[in-house]
Amino acid sequence: MPRGEIRVTTKVVDVEKLVITKRQLARLLKELKKWSAPATVLLSLYIPPGRPISDVMNLLRQEYSITDNIKLKRTRQAVKRALAAAMDRLQMIPKVPPNGLVLFCGEDMETGDFTCQVFSPPERINVFYYRTDKRFITDFLEEMVEDNDVIGIIIVERDQATIGILKGSRLEVLEELSDYIPGKHKMGGQSQRRFDRIIEQMVEDFFKRLGEHAGRHLIPYAEKGKLKGIIVAGPGYAKLDFVKGGYLDYRLQRLVSKELVDVAYQGDQGLKEVVLKAKSVVQTQLYRDAVQALEEFKAHLAKNTGMVVYGEQEVKNAIEMGAVKTLLIHEEREDLEEWKELAENYSGAKVVIIPSSLPEAEWFKNTFQGLAGILRYRLTRR
Repeated sequence: MPRGEIRVTTKVVDVEKLVITKRQLARLLKELKKWSAPATVLLSLYIPPGRPISDVMNLLRQEYSITDNIKLKRTRQAVKRALAAAMDRLQMIPKVPPNGLVLFCGEDMETGDFTCQVFSPPERINVFYYRTDKRFITDFLEEMVEDNDVIGIIIVERDQATIGILKGSRLEVLEELSDYIPGKHKMGGQSQRRFDRIIEQMVEDFFKRLGEHAGRHLIPYAEKGKLKGIIVAGPGYAKLDFVKGGYLDYRLQRLVSKELVDVAYQGDQGLKEVVLKAKSVVQTQLYRDAVQALEEFKAHLAKNTGMVVYGEQEVKNAIEMGAVKTLLIHEEREDLEEWKELAENYSGAKVVIIPSSLPEAEWFKNTFQGLAGILRYRLTRR
């Protein structure tokens, strides 16, 4: 990360050049997490789109004016330096980019090294946040560098439903549906049977509508390979009828978990209840790719097919030859991002992160240093 003294300039910054990619953000966060201070001198600033730069400048000027109240001289100087750097950068930016603006400025009080990072993140930020602390506050950005795997959640009753997703640690209601379905009557005879058929037709129509709406929301995730599973939940038998009735598009139907979840609520509260009651199901769905990749890797090993590669140099050579179909990386490898970039640039390999919570992750880490590849074709041995 570049470090140096503050340089005052009046040059106007091209807003488009402030935008960074997800990979660049991951590297930056890794560096920022190394910074710490014995006092609250590290400045973190998040500016959402639409917020006038002038308003933020006024806030920082006010903060600068009250730094004289800080008793310790060294701390006071460090805070002033961070604020001055932030204002210096902001005055060069004409407007906040569409995804917002983030600034991290601060000094290592032991070495005197200084950093001031200004960028627009790969995804939109919706919070205005300012703080000086003993660390840089990166929490609002962490989810942006996750793999963004998604679990679909459908809570279904005969007359109402909720479609939602679990993305990283965030639960989101995508849509709530409802319809009027009459209860049972006690007419008796043919009238009763006719009325029951009408009710069942109304329920079926509602399930069809739910399936169509679920498709609109979830198929785009499935097409991008981000949808790792779907959990169907509800308070009664409607969830079983919905799954067995095949109301979902085939691309979604094959991702539905066999385990249905009993919950009492709809909406946001219902989604939370699903996640609390189905932790093991959620984990299984999210880690499906990792489990399948490990199983394929072990199968090739057992049969000695010559279709796997391991050892850092061997894996690197295979990637550069374009021979790697799937790259398996343990999540605790410090050079994880470098291997991901290498695989994507050279061979377009699918990268599968092996989470440490998987039962065989420790074996994979210890035996293969947490790095291996499944090949597209056998490599010729020399």
